[in-house]
Amino acid sequence: MQTGDRGFPSASHVRLRWELGIVLALSFGASGVYAIVQIIERVTRDTALSDQAATINRTLAERPLFDLIYQLLGFAFGLAPVALVCFLLWRSSRPHLGALGWGRIPGASRFWWGRETGGGLLLALIIGAPGILFYLFAKEIGINTTVVPAAIDAYWWTVPVLILQALRAAVGEEVIVVAYLFDRLRKLGFRPWAVVGLSAILRGSYHLYQGFGGFIGNVVMGVLFGWCYHRFGRVLPLVVAHWILDIVSFVGYAFAVAWWPELFGPPAPE
Repeated sequence: MQTGDRGFPSASHVRLRWELGIVLALSFGASGVYAIVQIIERVTRDTALSDQAATINRTLAERPLFDLIYQLLGFAFGLAPVALVCFLLWRSSRPHLGALGWGRIPGASRFWWGRETGGGLLLALIIGAPGILFYLFAKEIGINTTVVPAAIDAYWWTVPVLILQALRAAVGEEVIVVAYLFDRLRKLGFRPWAVVGLSAILRGSYHLYQGFGGFIGNVVMGVLFGWCYHRFGRVLPLVVAHWILDIVSFVGYAFAVAWWPELFGPPAPE
């Protein structure tokens, strides 16, 4: 690690640490703190964790027009931390977001995005079914809530909005929790597997509101995604995989409840 003349961290490292702290405080670091408080509050209730529900997307207003406006505002402002990270790591030369593993690598085919999208599809297939099985197992043994991915009234705009919210989550998490964190922690002198581990723990932390199963499952997913990013240095496959998984979860939830209400339906009110 680079240090000053008297063994203290260099000015550039101090600045990076402050920048990292600010970015995380404006995004998933804050979410992690809130989720830790939420899980403490949940486990200290009289109701068992497995009999509680954690809702991800919910109705934000009684009138459909204002519900739509709030949903779109949430999508737009939810991407502000991503815009900040892109601003901080923007390069004057192409690829402008190369530090985030985004853009065409010099000498690569102009259809680079097709190959990376295919990699994302493969990742989604690898994670999808085991993730559902682990969620059901975690709920069965009582370490997870019943996760309700979508509790929005059915309007013409419901599915497009859920797809947008899935995109916001995918872009935000993979760009900040993986690509940005990798760049900054490497420059601070962290070893690759330490970066993978810290990224995975951060990912798990802000899913604690779902229960301990949500934490464990997302840490495992974070290790896999972190390894892929360390190995290939590309963020688009991670975004694609995450987006697909969330689309299936958000949009497919109503079908899952209709077909298997005892497995995916919300707990009955007491």
